[in-house]
Amino acid sequence: MKKDIFIGGAWPYANYYLHVGHLAALLPGDVLAKYYRQNGDNVIYVSGSDCHGTPITERAKKENISPEQIASHYHEEFVKTFNNIGFEYDKYSNTSSLEHKKMVQEYFLRLIKNGYIYEKEEFYDYCETCNTFLSDREIIGTCPICGGKSTGDQCDECLAYLDSNEVLDKNCKTCGNSTTKKNNKHLYFKLPVFEKVLQELIYLNKDKWRRNALGEAQKYIDMGLVDRAATRQIDWGVEIPVAGYEDKRIYVWIEAVLGYLTAGRQVALEKGINFDEFMNENNVNLRTYYTHGKDNIPFHTTIFPALLKGLNINYRLPDYIISSAYVNLNDEKMSKSTGNLITVNELLDEFVSDTVRFYFVFNGPELKDTTCSKEDIIQVHNKFLVGVLGNFVNRNLSFIAKKFDSKITEGVIDPKIKELTEKEFKIVGDLIEIGEFKMALNNILEYISTGNKYYDEKQPWLQVKNDLKAFNDTTYTCIYMIANIVNLIAPILPNAAGKIKAMLNLPDHVWKETTITGDIILNEVSLLFDKIDDKKN
Repeated sequence: MKKDIFIGGAWPYANYYLHVGHLAALLPGDVLAKYYRQNGDNVIYVSGSDCHGTPITERAKKENISPEQIASHYHEEFVKTFNNIGFEYDKYSNTSSLEHKKMVQEYFLRLIKNGYIYEKEEFYDYCETCNTFLSDREIIGTCPICGGKSTGDQCDECLAYLDSNEVLDKNCKTCGNSTTKKNNKHLYFKLPVFEKVLQELIYLNKDKWRRNALGEAQKYIDMGLVDRAATRQIDWGVEIPVAGYEDKRIYVWIEAVLGYLTAGRQVALEKGINFDEFMNENNVNLRTYYTHGKDNIPFHTTIFPALLKGLNINYRLPDYIISSAYVNLNDEKMSKSTGNLITVNELLDEFVSDTVRFYFVFNGPELKDTTCSKEDIIQVHNKFLVGVLGNFVNRNLSFIAKKFDSKITEGVIDPKIKELTEKEFKIVGDLIEIGEFKMALNNILEYISTGNKYYDEKQPWLQVKNDLKAFNDTTYTCIYMIANIVNLIAPILPNAAGKIKAMLNLPDHVWKETTITGDIILNEVSLLFDKIDDKKN
């Protein structure tokens, strides 16, 4: 029976180009989507650009242009980058879209109606010089935990999430003057009401969420859940559909995660799917995945599930949290301020997209922080894409093209290789489904290495002279393996898979053993991957 698969990729802030940390965190979602589509399942795979919030307005101030211009520019850049790296979202939306705004406002009113959002008036940070209330990102101060430099919501050094009232020695980021307090009203979300539900969710998913997600989610609860401001003193964002709040906007932490529902519903409408039934918590065929970086864990394990329960729409809470650790560049933490950062576009200027995709699965930060360098990418490319995969494919196809005018004569497939191949799809598929992408890739590489070893042991370059039938059997077995390698690598290396598919005239990718019959005529054979000069960088 077909499975229903919902995959939500985190929504990057549209205030700078996508960097390799974004890629490492979001690539698992695309691999999952490609895999499940090959499996014939019903997939809804969405993400989008987070176009609101203070990171956008701060950059707009620096560049002296409107937040809309900043968000629109980087959203368009994100779309291009995702296309260039081979992502295939069903919908890549943005929080500025009219559809998103309208649906978020409806959800917001529903939360109010259900009694989970209320009004509270108290003192807030205010800048007398700028004559304005300050959002948390507009505040700079000292972290009460480690004493490091902090904004009003997070410490730059220990990365602790903070309430602006906890921050010490606060100053306005715009003018640098000390802040004061002034009375103001905001709407708040009753997050502590859902503590029991959230604790149960952690327990139920102890075998599905990544280790860092379990740890961070539990830590967030243990610190003590508090009511969270649902509105923000800012003029860029989704308007609040409540009288008296015209000078404020819905807090981005609410509207961004609700983007999974707004974008998902639009995809379902386009595909003729009943979204409410698809996402229903009692849908036994449904699996939900959320892929993001470590810094987004609380929003996906605590905030989003609480909002879903507050909406009372009986949607499935997150099944699988695929949360990545951090990617460091040249053994140092990436930072825009220090310039120690590399964008996805920069890598795509130097490497083909499959090389970049392969590297960030092979060296992905699944369980701990990893270090990225261009030198390391080159070594991985040459060793595995050229030396293992490219070697097996090219030595077989080039020999046939050169010696037999591109005609592969039908032979007998080695039964041991056939048995191994049938098992491989089950093993690799199971690993992908639980988010073990590195292990899945290692299994694929072992399978390809088995093919190289088989080729070496059979010595077809000698068989062709002494025993043509044995040569045909060896070659046909290797071609059979290549046909199945195409299906195995397609979620990770879509371009390489497509290239081999074209050379062998293979059918569309599926996630099961592919059989071949009869003679095969090759199309033009070319190198799968070129070796990169390791002195290039």
